[in-house]
Amino acid sequence: MPTATWFARTGFIFAILLTACAPRKSPELAGVQCPGAMYGVVSGGLVGRTRSDSSGTAQLPQAVTAVFCPNTLTDAERRAGWRLLFDGKTFDGWRGLGYDSVPTAHWKIENGAIRKLADGQVPRLPDGQPAAGGDLMTRETYRDFELTWDWKISRAGNSGVKYNVSEQISMANAPNHAALGFEYQMLDDSLHEDNKVPSHRAGALYDLIPPNASKVLAPVGEWNTSRIVFRGSHGEHWLNGRKVVDFDLGTPLMDSLMAKSKYRDIKGFADKRAGHIVLQDHVDEVYFRSIKLRRL
Repeated sequence: MPTATWFARTGFIFAILLTACAPRKSPELAGVQCPGAMYGVVSGGLVGRTRSDSSGTAQLPQAVTAVFCPNTLTDAERRAGWRLLFDGKTFDGWRGLGYDSVPTAHWKIENGAIRKLADGQVPRLPDGQPAAGGDLMTRETYRDFELTWDWKISRAGNSGVKYNVSEQISMANAPNHAALGFEYQMLDDSLHEDNKVPSHRAGALYDLIPPNASKVLAPVGEWNTSRIVFRGSHGEHWLNGRKVVDFDLGTPLMDSLMAKSKYRDIKGFADKRAGHIVLQDHVDEVYFRSIKLRRL
C-alpha cells in the first residue's frame, strides 16, 4: 500500500475514533478507545450498560447498539429528559451541605470521577484534626425523579447516596454537615462489618429495607451502576440492572420500619419534599461518575 494512502486511511480512522469519544456523542463503533468506555442497548431512553473489557476498549457483541464514554448523554437520553449532574470535570451544581462551596479537602475530581478521599488521606489541621469536610450536595432540589450513577468502593468501604434531603433538618440534627435523608447504601458487602445487618448492605434503603436476593454486586474496585426511582410516595432501588428495593411511604409497613430505625426521633424525616441529592462523606474512599437525573 502506498505510504500516502496508508496515512490517509489511518487519519480517517483516527478521526472517527475522536468523534466517537467526543462529549455528548453515542458512537456505534466496535473497538472505541475511550477511558472507561461502556457499551449497551438503548431502551426507554436510558442505555442498558455493561462494563468495558480490562483494557478500557469497548468490544461490541452482536446485540449491542451503542458505545459511549462516562459523563455523557446519548441522544436518546437527552430526548427522554435526562441531564448530567456531573460533567466529569468540575463541581458545577454542587456544594457542601451547610457550606457555600465544596469542602475540597475531602472531595476531588480525578480521571472523570468524583473521589471521596479516605479519612487517612484527608489534609489535617495543626491540631491533628481532619480538615473541614461534609457531605456533597446538589444545589438544586428534586421531588419526583429518576437518578442513575456509576460507583466503585474501596476495600471494606462504606458510603451512600442520599435523597429527599432537607438541608434545614440535616443541619438542625447533624451539625457535622451530614445529610439526613433516605440513603441508597453502597458497601463492600464481603468485608465491611455492616454486612451483618441486612438493611445496611449494598443497594439497601439504609436501616429500613434490605436488598432482595436478585442483587448482583461487582467486585471491589470495579464499577457498579445504580438507579433510584422516586415518584409520589413510591420508591425503588436498582443495582446493575436489577430492582433490589421497592417501598411506599405512608403505609403501615413503612411506618413500622421507620419506628424501628435510627430515624424514628427525627421529626419530618420521612415527609416527601423537594430534596437535595447528596453524596456521603464517610470515612472510606469511593468514586462516583456518570451521575444523571431526569424529573418525573
